[in-house]
Amino acid sequence: MDLVAGDQQEILGAIGTDDLVALSDRRRFAAHLSLGAGLDPTWLDLFSEAARSVTGTDEPPDFLDARRELDSVGAGKQGEGGQGDRTIERVDPRWGDAIARLDDTQIDRVAGRWIDLLDEELGDLPREEKPWIRQLAGELVAFCRSAQRARDILFAWSL
Repeated sequence: MDLVAGDQQEILGAIGTDDLVALSDRRRFAAHLSLGAGLDPTWLDLFSEAARSVTGTDEPPDFLDARRELDSVGAGKQGEGGQGDRTIERVDPRWGDAIARLDDTQIDRVAGRWIDLLDEELGDLPREEKPWIRQLAGELVAFCRSAQRARDILFAWSL
């Protein structure tokens, strides 16, 4: 799973040619965050819920609600040599903007609330996972701040 900010066609080109290393080229793309294979997209819904809880606002929307099908040719689902489908979706900029607006002093509280929500949803997380989740919360905020100068944010994931 990856979040990538930049020009949609450039992103689709890199993903379509399996040039995933290029996604981290800040000269081509405003931001890239590899979320890894162990993370479920619903975790980003819980992150959004944690941010709303800490800020006391209605933003950001759930990540599920912030995703949209791409409207260009060659977008959407791409085969992966029999390994399943790669789905690529546009992310509503409101989601990224709301996360980018989190104050640095709020990130730790959002991360703590996110861990609580993950515990409620999945059962107790192993102790060694919690520092990684706290780090990921900061990386999500940094990604969204960098993505504000990009035309598009795409979310690419595989089953």
